[in-house]
Parts: sequence; C-alpha cells; structure tokens
Amino acid sequence: MQPGPICLLILMPFLASCSRQSAVKAKEDGGPIKVRVASVISKELRREVEAVGSLFPFEEVTISSEIDGRVEEVSADLGDRVAPGQILVRISDEEQRYLLAQNEAQLQQSLQSLGLKNEKDKVRDIRETPDVRRAQAELFDAEQRYKRVRNLTEQGIGSRQDLDQAQARFQSVSAAYDTTLNQTRNLVQEVERTRAVVDLQRKKLRDTSVRAPFAANVKERLVNVGQYVRPNTPVFTLVKTDPIRMRIEVPERMAPWVKNGQTADVLLEAFPGRTFSGQIWRISPTVDQSKRTFLVEALIPNLSGELKPGFYAKAHVRTDKSDHIRLVPVTAVYYIFGANKIYVVNDGTIEAREVRIGDRVGDDVEIAADGVSDGEHVATSQLSKLETGTRVIAENEAARNGARKAD
Repeated sequence: MQPGPICLLILMPFLASCSRQSAVKAKEDGGPIKVRVASVISKELRREVEAVGSLFPFEEVTISSEIDGRVEEVSADLGDRVAPGQILVRISDEEQRYLLAQNEAQLQQSLQSLGLKNEKDKVRDIRETPDVRRAQAELFDAEQRYKRVRNLTEQGIGSRQDLDQAQARFQSVSAAYDTTLNQTRNLVQEVERTRAVVDLQRKKLRDTSVRAPFAANVKERLVNVGQYVRPNTPVFTLVKTDPIRMRIEVPERMAPWVKNGQTADVLLEAFPGRTFSGQIWRISPTVDQSKRTFLVEALIPNLSGELKPGFYAKAHVRTDKSDHIRLVPVTAVYYIFGANKIYVVNDGTIEAREVRIGDRVGDDVEIAADGVSDGEHVATSQLSKLETGTRVIAENEAARNGARKAD
C-alpha cells in the first residue's frame, strides 16, 4: 500500500529535522570546523543620515508676455547667463506709443482746465481753480447789486421790479456757482482717472521690453522673432542655480536628528571622487505616509554652475546624535531565510543568534538592541556550515581586532 500525500507532508518536517541533526552529528564526528573569529567591540558613534535625492534649481520661473504684439527681437537663448533687468524680448511698441500720446494729450487738456501746468501738480484748494474763481466773482457782483437795490427799495427810491430782478439774478448766479463747484470736483476726479490711465499706458509701453527678474540661466526659449504674442504667452524659462537645492528623503525615525544648519556632504555620480558641501535650510513639517519619509532640503554653493538641476545626489548629514554601539565585522553576519544571524563562539561551540543590524561603520556593522555583549567572539568564516552546537576551532585574529579597536 502506497503512503498518501498527507502522510508525506507530515513526514517531511521530521525528515528535514533528522537530516539537519545528522549534518550536525556528521560535523561533530568529523571533528571541529576551523573558523576565523573576531571580537565584539563597542564605541561611541556620531550618527550620520545617509539619503539619496536630486538637485533642484533655487528658483525657476516662466517669463510671459504681458501685452499683445509682434516680437521684434530675441536677445538670449538656451544656456545663456542673464543679468537682473536684462532685456530678453522686444515687442513692437508702435501702437502703445500712439495710445500713450493720446492719453497724455487728454491729461494736459484736463490739467489746463484746472489751471495746472505740470502733470504732477494737484489742486490744493478747489476755490482757486479758474472756473470757480470766475463763478465766485459773478456771485459776489450779483450779491452786492441785490443788496444795493434792496436798500434803495427800503428807502423808497428803488422800484419793486428792480429788486425782483436783482434777487432773481443773485439766486441764479448762486445756483451756477454751486454747479461750477460740482463740475470742478468732477474734473479733479477725471484728472486723477486720466493720470492713472497714462501711468497704465506707460507701464504697457515698458512691458514691450520683457526683462529678466533676477540673475539666472536660460533653461528654454519659447518664442521667435516675428511671432505674435498675447498676454500670458510664455517666452522664456529661467533657472537660478547658485546656490542649488538638494532635496532628499529621510526616514521618519531620524526626524529628531536632522536640524537646520547641519552640514551635508554630497556625492554626485557626475563627479566621482569629489565631495560637495551643503547646509540644511528647509525641513518638511509632514511625513509621507506611504514611504514613511520626510523631505529635507540643503543649499549647495554653485558659483561655477557645474552642478545642474536633476543630478542624482547622495548625502551624508552629520548630526549631533551620539550612541554607544556594538560592532561586529560585516563578514560575521549571515542572511538566511529572511533573517540576519551571527554565530557566537562559546568554549569551542557555536551559538546561533538572530540579530537586527543597524548602521555600517567601515568594515563593521552595528548590532542593534541586545544581540551581543562586549568581548564576545563571533565567527567570520564558514558561516554556511555553522549551527547551534557545532564545534569549532578559532583561528587567531588578535591583530585584526586590535586594528578595529584603534579605528
């Protein structure tokens, strides 16, 4: 009778266990395994944050036209360095000049009506304007005539008809004076409105010259001579790259370590063997919940312009965080079945321990938590042949351990 599948499944773990025990027994029967060993050492370690990211321009802006017109001149192109205020594009200004002349003429006409000569002059007292002074003189004359006729009439010398005529004229001139005051006030407001129109038209005339807002490099030219542009038509993209920004993603557990003002040593694939120095200046207040990281920005001087936005960067940020840690050689850690193990040598016998590793320090690696103790010895060779209970003979690595402690 053949054994069924269920029986085979039950027997498999037992067979595997027997096989492992047989292997260990075979090692014991064959004598101890010769391995190299190293001591667990401890040291104070100043923590560094290692992260990767990219370079970004300090500023990037797309310059657009603010008026309609045909492009007459383009004075920069890809890669050019431009100064603040430098003209990038000239747009035909003929129409704008005509409109400005029209508005200025209208403003001068309104100023003359108020008795003003210069464009910046303003009415301090509305009663000093020509129209109001004339209306005021007519009102004074009509009032005096009315008073004289009234006195004559009261003395029986003047006629009632003359008094009525003088009174009617006085009232008419008084109403005309009020009307003149209101008209002059409106004219003053009209002058202010026309002055604003002139200022706006002058701005439009200036806008025919598109200028660089700051010192930058041309990333992209988006317009050609002869092209008709409208307001908000992009004409240039500029980037400022001195200093240049490096943006990296830092694990959330390191949030207490990173602070503004810390130094960052930056390595770039484009410049192997060189280290650039930057300084942390921006830290994101939030953590990306999907990555469990937060953004950190550093500024790197880039006077020569050799660093370009988009470069891949690797950063080492020196922090103020210091810890007392235990180290073993990298060769003492064996990754198997999803776990990291080390093999501690006790009186010629192996004790396998599952550990959690931390930062790498040169040729050593940190063993986190309580995986090992100071002074213990770990195997650094033949790891695939070791298991708890395996008998070993340790080779002398005193020289190597001394060099590690000196580091």
